[in-house]
Amino acid sequence: MSFDKEKLKAVILHVCAKCDPSNLGAIKLHKVLYFSDMLRYANVGDSITGSTYRKRPLGPTCEQLLGTLSELQRVGALEITRVNYFGYLKKQFSAKVKPDTNRLSADELALLDEVIEFVCDANSAKTISEFSHNRAWDMVEFGDIIEYKSVFQIFPIEVSEKSKEWAASEVKQLEDKTSGGKAPLGGKLLGEFREFILQARGKARTVLGTARLH
Repeated sequence: MSFDKEKLKAVILHVCAKCDPSNLGAIKLHKVLYFSDMLRYANVGDSITGSTYRKRPLGPTCEQLLGTLSELQRVGALEITRVNYFGYLKKQFSAKVKPDTNRLSADELALLDEVIEFVCDANSAKTISEFSHNRAWDMVEFGDIIEYKSVFQIFPIEVSEKSKEWAASEVKQLEDKTSGGKAPLGGKLLGEFREFILQARGKARTVLGTARLH
């Protein structure tokens, strides 16, 4: 996977321009990048940014994010502030220039916006961290790289009707617990995002089969 720093900059600025600064911290930014890159890989066999992701206690993190943020801040493209958040210091991000979305395809932008809505609007930093503790995350040791091919571990091999009913029940309980059954700020519920992942499953199988032939 080839890392593209300029695309990562474009993605970061797009995310920061799209989200209210009070609704985007470092944890959520890492998760937007992770889910966007992984789901893009599952769909077409390539990621958006080619970034490296490692297993950390609060979920997958983007190895190139910190350095890229510093670079964007240094040139005045991004403002990073630290605010008090229930007794803790939280980073907030504000884009100061228009994102160079010409580097991103229409499909990549559509996927980014789907993930932004779910991560930033429908979740807190805590719930999105818990959500990212999936089977792919479980399979590696802390500090190790989470390979792109591990995204296929997220997809079930076969989904029975009984499994779907159980999953729907679990999702409903979690939604009721975390958001009263409604997604804050009009964001997608967890169930909708789960469905989005399952829709990628068919394409993921095709990609996996092609990869095995080479």
